[in-house]
Amino acid sequence: MSEQQEKQAQGQETLKDRVWASLKTVIEPELGVPMVDLGLIYDVEEIDDGHVHIKMTLTSPFCPMSGYMVQLVENAALETDGVSSAEVEVVFDPPWDPSTMATDEIKSMLGYGDPMEW
Repeated sequence: MSEQQEKQAQGQETLKDRVWASLKTVIEPELGVPMVDLGLIYDVEEIDDGHVHIKMTLTSPFCPMSGYMVQLVENAALETDGVSSAEVEVVFDPPWDPSTMATDEIKSMLGYGDPMEW
């Protein structure tokens, strides 16, 4: 059982946990993998009851899909039980670096070599 499933079973899952779970379903359109796994989602914060603020980045500041990707993230957050509003902020500090921010599976897919070398 995953940590999230254990929290659900014990009734300890927070709104932030639920939003993160929803964001894991958002697929980066060019690479076809979850944006969370790429390390593009930096933070989720519950500001007020039901309002969340999400910090994310893009693979490039010049990404032509930026508006679409922000909308995907906002929609996923808004579909989360308990979320009444969502604000998505695109930031570039720190700059996205898949060698340190992506999951091991994504690093391997992107050609970052043997995980033992990181």
